Amino acid sequence: MTNHRTTVSAALAVAALAVVTMSSPAAAADYTIEVRAGYTKTMPSETNSQFICPVNQVLTGRRHYGDENAPTTYYCGTIYINGQKVYVHSGDWTQPRKESEGFIVAPADHVLVGRWHEKDENGPTRYRTAALYWQNRQVKVTGPIWSDQYKESSHTSMAPSDQVMTGRVHNGDENGKTQYQYSKLVFTD
Repeated sequence: MTNHRTTVSAALAVAALAVVTMSSPAAAADYTIEVRAGYTKTMPSETNSQFICPVNQVLTGRRHYGDENAPTTYYCGTIYINGQKVYVHSGDWTQPRKESEGFIVAPADHVLVGRWHEKDENGPTRYRTAALYWQNRQVKVTGPIWSDQYKESSHTSMAPSDQVMTGRVHNGDENGKTQYQYSKLVFTD
């Protein structure tokens, strides 16, 4: 009789373990999202310049020293989820806005991948936005933060290591203030 009870108890313990093991995959999966440094390009002048990150890269920073005739450097990054590259689906250019009164925030769950500027601070600026996809599902963009204010003519701004650029605001000429919006990326089942 003791053997029978021990066998039943052991069988119930194994069944309980099987239930716990089978329910574990149903729990939310953890995803590791990395933003790795990518392409960097310095445009010779801010005047009449158009820049777009290479395929499957997004903006992660910008550097500018001088007036509209001075060079601007753009920094791009490649996004990986669990070691696999994220696909960047670029959208259209935004409507032009006067650079000296410029304010752009990418639409929900979009990031910035390009910038197009004409003339001086009174000229138009446009941005190119993009949606991100991994395994045919859209990656979410969350937790936007604004950088410190920088003098446009003497600054470098880079996204924190786990974030990408999602907005920018600039007021005035090259002596005016510039800020960048950076956001985190999230992928859920």
